[in-house]
Amino acid sequence: MIEKIWAGRSPLYLLLLPFSWLYGAVSSLIRLSYRWGWRKSWRAPVPVVVVGNLTAGGNGKTPVVIWLVEQLQQRGLRVGVVSRGYGGKAPHYPLRVTAETGTQQAGDEPVLIFQRTGAPVAVAPVRREAVQALLAEPVDIIVTDDGLQHYALQRDAEIVVVDGVRRFGNGWWLPAGPMRERAGRLKQVDAVITNGGRPEPGEIAMRLQAGQAVNLLTGERCAPEQLQQVVAMAGIGHPPRFFATLEALGVRPQQCVAFADHQNYQRDQLTSLTNGDDLLLMTEKDAVKCRAFAQANWWYLPVNADINPAQAETLLNRLTALCAKP
Repeated sequence: MIEKIWAGRSPLYLLLLPFSWLYGAVSSLIRLSYRWGWRKSWRAPVPVVVVGNLTAGGNGKTPVVIWLVEQLQQRGLRVGVVSRGYGGKAPHYPLRVTAETGTQQAGDEPVLIFQRTGAPVAVAPVRREAVQALLAEPVDIIVTDDGLQHYALQRDAEIVVVDGVRRFGNGWWLPAGPMRERAGRLKQVDAVITNGGRPEPGEIAMRLQAGQAVNLLTGERCAPEQLQQVVAMAGIGHPPRFFATLEALGVRPQQCVAFADHQNYQRDQLTSLTNGDDLLLMTEKDAVKCRAFAQANWWYLPVNADINPAQAETLLNRLTALCAKP
């Protein structure tokens, strides 16, 4: 129902408008309080790049963060990543992510980013504390996973990821619409990366490119279309995107099961989804939460951000130049 309201296909959003006006007033006041110096923000001694959203979840932000970290690493830069750690509860903050850190402590996205990139990752609700934890070792640049609206941390560049199909729905603030900030905020950021659909002029085109399916237990790989009798599941911001990706790859799931974003799973909860020779196919973000109790019939599908090369080069040159400034 909420997707229908946010997409502008239901007049029920009118009932929620008073709450949206309140949300917009409070968020605008918070931003102005930092701009006018009523509240103090902190600047790190190295460049900070924010990768965030204007809308609530499911835009493809995490693949962009992974792509950005890998690209900067290939340019010889030492990249650190900070995150709020949604879905996790650590015994203390800031928390440095290691090979032993579970998603229950750090959240799914920080663990996924660490496993994919090998970059140092720190988690804290106060992102300044996460940055300071990374500064204990040499880093040239910090990438923040989300945090566009976390104005307590100053930034040198802002990148917004937009769902190119859904765009901004009815355009209203939460909860009547999907917006954390109104679309006019795009005029103030350094780059807009549009995931799917048709990018607007000046936006950077991106597609999510699926890799080979991977078995959680054995690490075996195969083409996704070779998997038969599949039950698909996704606990991400916008599960229909994952299911549509499978259809485009020639995978025809017998059932598609959507969970809440950052869902924590139990073994019995997932084993009950399949019977007999069924295979359970999930996103990589889900897989990092299931490795400890993975079954032989569980697979995941990794995806990578495929970004227009010429536009990507321009963006990367701009970010690399930040590290050269005295």
